[in-house]
Amino acid sequence: MELTSGCGTALITPFRSDGSVDEQALFALTQWQVDNGIDWLVACGTTAETPTLTDEEWLHVLRIVAEAAAGRVPIWAGCTHNSTREAVHRARTAATVPGISAILTANPYYNRPTQEGLFEHFKAIARAVPHPVVLYNIPSRTSVNLEPATVLRLIEASPNILGIKESSGNLTQITSLITRVPPAFRVYSGDDSLALGVIGAGGAGVVSVTSNEIPTEMAQMVHAALNDDWSTARRINRKYFRLIEANFWETSPGPVKAVLSMMGKCGEYYRLPMLPVSSGVRARLERVAGELGLLVHAPRPEGDLRMF
Repeated sequence: MELTSGCGTALITPFRSDGSVDEQALFALTQWQVDNGIDWLVACGTTAETPTLTDEEWLHVLRIVAEAAAGRVPIWAGCTHNSTREAVHRARTAATVPGISAILTANPYYNRPTQEGLFEHFKAIARAVPHPVVLYNIPSRTSVNLEPATVLRLIEASPNILGIKESSGNLTQITSLITRVPPAFRVYSGDDSLALGVIGAGGAGVVSVTSNEIPTEMAQMVHAALNDDWSTARRINRKYFRLIEANFWETSPGPVKAVLSMMGKCGEYYRLPMLPVSSGVRARLERVAGELGLLVHAPRPEGDLRMF
């Protein structure tokens, strides 16, 4: 078992105006990502509004993404839940889907477990599946930080825990982890804004929101950094950093879904409690996307903004 280095996209979930999953848009978005050089895809991660999906919809999305990718890139299945039993069930279910190559699972939200609770939670998930498991540390969404010492214990306890998406935003913590894990263990930036910093410290790449919009450019930037072509990596980062920042002007995935709608990749439909971005942010997003040339050939989506 091995995880790849590079740039993976944390896919959005497109919805139709009636609130149902837009299978056609999701299939097309997945193919567009693969055709434009992305290294792997995450289905049903945080960016996918996964907490609003039913169990049936969650499985449906995994199958659509895996079918559209058709084995050309690895697919990671998001299997996060604040109940360990439910997270284990999801991981086991995802492992049966053809084309799913790894399980991505985040800190349990709301519960705020101790480090020992996190250790037992992730260990149970990893021991339930034969697939590689990627931990996902995102304290801003879960109110608990997965500490490097706990990650090291998990690596020792479960040999199929092979990587971590680190979204703590704490470069010191991430660097400390990179210097202590085995060489084959992959540490990925979970923040586009820290991608080059994490790679510079020895990380394996990024799980990206911005690559939903610019898969080619984000993949080129990450590959350049991994190949020590820092002048190219910095040049791309400098050009697109304002888009990276713009994707978090309001709660993600609001901004990225708004830009993708402007690009004609999906309708701008959400499920409560997510809402469309404010009019002021929308105007700023359209200006940034336009100045970067993302809207040149974009058909305008039809219909009024709605949320479900």
